[in-house]
Amino acid sequence: MLGEGMLKGLAETAKNFAGSFVSKERMTTVEYPEERIAPIENTRDFPILIYDGNDPLAGLRCVACQICEKECPPKCIYIVKSTDKKPDFVGKPQIYPARFDIDISVCMSCQICVEVCPFEAIKMDTEFELSTTDRFGGLLYDRNQLSKSNEYYNRIHPTEAAEVDARLAEEKAKAEAKAKAAAEAAAAKAAAAAAAPKEAPAAPAAPKPVPAKEPGA
Repeated sequence: MLGEGMLKGLAETAKNFAGSFVSKERMTTVEYPEERIAPIENTRDFPILIYDGNDPLAGLRCVACQICEKECPPKCIYIVKSTDKKPDFVGKPQIYPARFDIDISVCMSCQICVEVCPFEAIKMDTEFELSTTDRFGGLLYDRNQLSKSNEYYNRIHPTEAAEVDARLAEEKAKAEAKAKAAAEAAAAKAAAAAAAPKEAPAAPAAPKPVPAKEPGA
């Protein structure tokens, strides 16, 4: 029937309007900012950097590989590599970002930086109330402002964070098992070398006889 969809929409609107006077569930308008709707788990606003433990620098997962900086469409990420190294989550010495800035005023929340990061170091936050009177410096976030703990990440994206933690724990266990096996092999080799009897030094070769000269030679 012509206009059936329009009539259904008008009926739904009328039902919500009338029901809002008697049922809070029908009250679809939220009196912001006094009332707020909790963001859903898949909400993505702006990137953050994840760190493990209590130290944002020592536990930072980012190794300054600069893949996110190169792949960022609006080019709002700026990274400077460190000149020294620190252990990563598996204990391997890694470069870290001496500087990591994101211009939030340019970021388009595309999440490409998250998709290309091989270290699970950059994720999307659910925080959106970032308005400021300083449209330049106030929206340029540095490493300290971007760093968020893994506990915070588990709180805003519990399902995704649980999968990441399980994968990282598995990789760490494999790395530790490999390192332990290598250490045991090296110790066994050293023990075998120490237990092996030492070979006696070879006797010096006898000098070759010098042939006597014939008379008249």
